[in-house]
Amino acid sequence: MKTQTFSTYLILGFILLFSHNSRAAAEELQAPQRIIDDTSKILLAKLKEPGFIDNKAEIRMFVDKAIFPYVDTVRMSALVLGKHWRKASKEQKKRFIAAFKSLLVNTYSATFTEQFNDWTIQYLPLKLKPSDKTTVVKTIVSQTGKADAKIDYSMVLRNEQWKIKDLKVEGISLVIGNRDVFNQMIRQYGSLEAVIVELEAKNS
Repeated sequence: MKTQTFSTYLILGFILLFSHNSRAAAEELQAPQRIIDDTSKILLAKLKEPGFIDNKAEIRMFVDKAIFPYVDTVRMSALVLGKHWRKASKEQKKRFIAAFKSLLVNTYSATFTEQFNDWTIQYLPLKLKPSDKTTVVKTIVSQTGKADAKIDYSMVLRNEQWKIKDLKVEGISLVIGNRDVFNQMIRQYGSLEAVIVELEAKNS
């Protein structure tokens, strides 16, 4: 399984998403931006707990329960599979969503503790109408000794909750990058079913 694409985009994007510094006061942020800000506070508190960063099981549980509820794994899975999603059975869709989420959680958790540094996030102006169901939260992330990074979060309002359906790091989409990976895997393994079985095996 080629996990480098996941690591390159997912880790950077999510680390910056839940970084604990911001150049905008919480009261100045709109609802999609506050998802980022509020979750960062939970993360910061968790990182201060004794022994947390040394407990891999607890890290994975925290990532799964505290971070991924804000990721629309259903929509992201559909976008990643593209044309293959439309051809998949209901059971295959359900299994792929679960396997894809586990892959993301495992990938993020594996490099969780070593990725955090002093990030500063600047939220760019967000024009959001009350009727909008989708938006893009644009940020500029700064870190000492490194070039600024542009991170854009594509978000969708589902059941009155804003969730991430894709993210772009310097214009490179997590969804599109991984769509290429899965298209290649499906060609290699011969079917979506075989790819799902492979994912399930690697996640177990």
